[in-house]
Amino acid sequence: MEAVLFNIQRTSFVDGPGIRTTVFFKGCPLRCAWCHNPESHRPEPQLLVHKEKCTACGRCAQVCPHQLQSCDGCGRCVAACLNDARELCGKRMTVDQVFSQIVKDSVFFAASGGGVTFSGGECMLQIDFLSEILQRCKNSGIHTAVDTAGDVPWEYFEKILPYTDLFLYDIKTMDCATHQKYTGVGNARILHNLSRLLQMKKAVWVRMPIVPGVNDTTQEMNAVKAFYQKYGHPEKTELLPYHQIGEHKYEMLGQTGPAFSVPTTEQMEELQRILSSDAP
Repeated sequence: MEAVLFNIQRTSFVDGPGIRTTVFFKGCPLRCAWCHNPESHRPEPQLLVHKEKCTACGRCAQVCPHQLQSCDGCGRCVAACLNDARELCGKRMTVDQVFSQIVKDSVFFAASGGGVTFSGGECMLQIDFLSEILQRCKNSGIHTAVDTAGDVPWEYFEKILPYTDLFLYDIKTMDCATHQKYTGVGNARILHNLSRLLQMKKAVWVRMPIVPGVNDTTQEMNAVKAFYQKYGHPEKTELLPYHQIGEHKYEMLGQTGPAFSVPTTEQMEELQRILSSDAP
């Protein structure tokens, strides 16, 4: 069994407790307007072009079966480039290959209370592979976390519940129309799946990117609180400020990047205060 991954990041401190290895899967059902990993959207390997490294030598065009007019991910131009200006993003890997990378950091997991986090894109789109690698890690005593936006059938959650120690659950906005506008899909299934996890008292960390003009309001924070009051509270809620770190990736993909501002520290502190307060 194989999955298409686009990165395995070792020594991460932001994807769950302790020191973690984060495995990034390609493919995502959402198209968040602020996404900082646009290379994760499509499920297949795809080409990234570093224009600043290109010397226009023409070697890529000479080997491309489509004369650079289209791309089927064959990678010939990547091998031909002498300046590393072309990169194939996405690699097919087996469960054994991924697990061999994860266990390299077992000593750090044990010392820090860390483990492995499966992310994306949306890792749950490749559910059979995810279930198998989760079970392998769980049986080896490695703490497991799944980072998901939740827009998958509930049956997918049922398949991995026995092997998942923690869910990192992304909420974009509580308003369905706003969610549809900025991600391309509604949020009914996302919130339904989250409500079931909370009612089952599973370990959940909610993570919410704060994007000015989209979800940076008192009403949004109150809607989150009302949801918790109805279905149960997660272990924690992390408000994550939108950042522009990944905007250069859009240029490498030949796409137009997002146009959002970065929230101020004061804005983030106020939203956190509202979310943490007892008042409605």
